[in-house]
Amino acid sequence: MCCRRTSEENALTDPFTKKLGEDKPPDTSPQMQPGDMLMDRYQIQEIIGSGGMGTVYRARDAHFQAIRLVAIKEMISNIADPLVRKNINAIYERESNILATLRHQAIPRIYDYHTQNDRAYLVMEFINGRDLDDILSETTTFFPEEQVLNWAVELCDVLQYLHEHKPEPIIFRDIKPSNVMINQQNHIVLVDFGIAKVFESGTKNTMVGTQGYSPPDQYRGEATPAVDIYAMGASLHHLLTLRDPRLEAPFSFAERPVKEINPNVSDEMVAVVDKALQYNPEDRFKTALEFKEALLGVAKRTGTLIHSGGISHVAGGTAPVRGVKALWVFECEDEIRGTPLYNSGNVFIGCYDNNLYALDASNGEFKWKYPTDGGIPGRPAVFEGNIYLGSEDQRLHVISARSGSVVWTYFSEGPIRSSPRIAEGHAFIGSDDGSLHAVNVASGRLSWKAEAGAPVRSTPFVTNDYVYVGTEAGELMCIDFRGAIKWRFKAKRAITSSPVVNNEAVYVGSLDSTIYALDPLSGWVLWRFRLGKGTVSSPALSDGMLFVGAADNVIYSIDARSAKENWRFTTEHQVSGSPIVYNDSVYCGSVDGHLYCLEQRTGRLKWAFATEGPITGTPVAHEDHIYIGSTDKKVYALLA
Repeated sequence: MCCRRTSEENALTDPFTKKLGEDKPPDTSPQMQPGDMLMDRYQIQEIIGSGGMGTVYRARDAHFQAIRLVAIKEMISNIADPLVRKNINAIYERESNILATLRHQAIPRIYDYHTQNDRAYLVMEFINGRDLDDILSETTTFFPEEQVLNWAVELCDVLQYLHEHKPEPIIFRDIKPSNVMINQQNHIVLVDFGIAKVFESGTKNTMVGTQGYSPPDQYRGEATPAVDIYAMGASLHHLLTLRDPRLEAPFSFAERPVKEINPNVSDEMVAVVDKALQYNPEDRFKTALEFKEALLGVAKRTGTLIHSGGISHVAGGTAPVRGVKALWVFECEDEIRGTPLYNSGNVFIGCYDNNLYALDASNGEFKWKYPTDGGIPGRPAVFEGNIYLGSEDQRLHVISARSGSVVWTYFSEGPIRSSPRIAEGHAFIGSDDGSLHAVNVASGRLSWKAEAGAPVRSTPFVTNDYVYVGTEAGELMCIDFRGAIKWRFKAKRAITSSPVVNNEAVYVGSLDSTIYALDPLSGWVLWRFRLGKGTVSSPALSDGMLFVGAADNVIYSIDARSAKENWRFTTEHQVSGSPIVYNDSVYCGSVDGHLYCLEQRTGRLKWAFATEGPITGTPVAHEDHIYIGSTDKKVYALLA
């Protein structure tokens, strides 16, 4: 017996198709050709796939000057019976409302939806890569176990996300190599949610799936997490043995043991695959998380390096550590180099697509964006319901946090790469025009500016009496609230790092490879700590310890009084971002693309999360959540 789709299920190749309203099957031939425009926005480049339900195109989004590619699914129902088609459309609409909310790095994002000429067009993220079935068709030698193990861990991550989806779990029901793409970063992306099913406990469903990969319970019409676990086990068996299960009798994996076909596979890996392929659902892994933990156990026992989205091996550690997945991911149109702000349930973050984004902190949903005329490298500040933001368009922008509408703007005479500080009724912000500006928050007018003689990219630190800020000429200035400079300290190179101040000292780093502790009243040097290379990272101060990153790839912990090194943690690239301390842990990003979580006291690696680009900003923490942006254009929310 093989899995066959009924006429209704054959129509359910994608859950986003809307009502077509015709009594006869429409023409299923491609309706667009290269050069055609859809919605006066998407220029078709080529046909990249086709099937009974329609065509998939690659297109360019003409709304952006930069090249942004999208995939467009042209969806058609080929059912003649109008009642059946009406029922199909109702199912599409119900399930599309759930699937359109999915936010996971291994699931393509949905951008747009359109109906035209009795066809539905779904515009989604274009995945530049190949599916595993295509890769398998050209493979003549076995994949390394390490590679399969990494793909498997990532698949478990996305299945766990689907199975734990709220308000209702989602069962994919068709895990197989052709539905798993490998992008250019060698990460998996799960595609084609055509027969994904919202799980309803105790309900029998139409029998769907793919012969060879589907378990016996799926043949009985069951749609539970167990069917996805079996199908994933079948896919792993295929990858490890290169034996296509579609060409074999159903449920016959025990007749072709992995080890007999590929003796290079470890016994530990074989045991995990065999458990996933158990005939009875209750004998398989209970959850995708349990499956993933078993795979990580294989990695630990065999010494395999895991490099998936929840990275488990990095330069600073010698053994796999706890994997981490994103709670949600939001993608912007260009690099994110700055730092997010959390306020009143929202995350605000600037981007080099010139926009400030407001996102729902709970799920990453877009709320609004505010356009500037330049890149936004810093961190926003908030005061009395307004967001303050510097931009390379030379302006300080003040925006309503609720609506995203402009309140007022203030012009400097150079790009603003400093972040604002709000205190004493003023917004203090540096500019490349060589000044620190004090702007009245009520009127938006300049109260005073202190001439620094060089660009000010450091973020000022404001105490009860003074403002402290660094310059690209290597000076640290102490300025009173009238704009008078009380003292200047000269380092050997630029001070881009933002100072941190307590009653005992002003702590700041310099590109001259030194952390300085200065007397707050006089600017005299209390101590110096020598780094391996220069720093633009801003120190974090907690429990008498100072934490800072440097261009020598190291995150340092330094005793704030004695300047004695407590510990150091080495990443795989320079550390331009600044650390934060939250719940006895240090969080810091690196240009190697990872966000690291370290034990505050020891520097031991607790976990690291991999993005797809360098991290130059600083994370922000709120109620056990960590928010971070990356130059891969994405904002991530993680559990602390």
